[in-house]
Amino acid sequence: MGGRGPYAADVLPTGRPSPLRGTDEARRLQLGEPDRTGECCGFLSVVVQRFGGIVQWSNWQVPWTGSTPARLPELHFEAGQYDAEIFRAEAGGWWRVYS
Repeated sequence: MGGRGPYAADVLPTGRPSPLRGTDEARRLQLGEPDRTGECCGFLSVVVQRFGGIVQWSNWQVPWTGSTPARLPELHFEAGQYDAEIFRAEAGGWWRVYS
């Protein structure tokens, strides 16, 4: 099955903080959708939240494919390293595509 992930501009918007930033408030972030559209089958999404020195990705939602979806594990990132990478991506602009 094909699909698309978010465009870099969706997760690394210009002039405002990225929704990828880990904060104390849990936030559901859409990471992709099936090639049909997310409205019919759902989206690949995850909840991003900071717990002290850890940024956690959890509560995955996987697009419905007609079979039992895989259970994706929680991911834990050291908050300082995670923040540094998010800030680097926000500042760098290396992901922008110019036409």
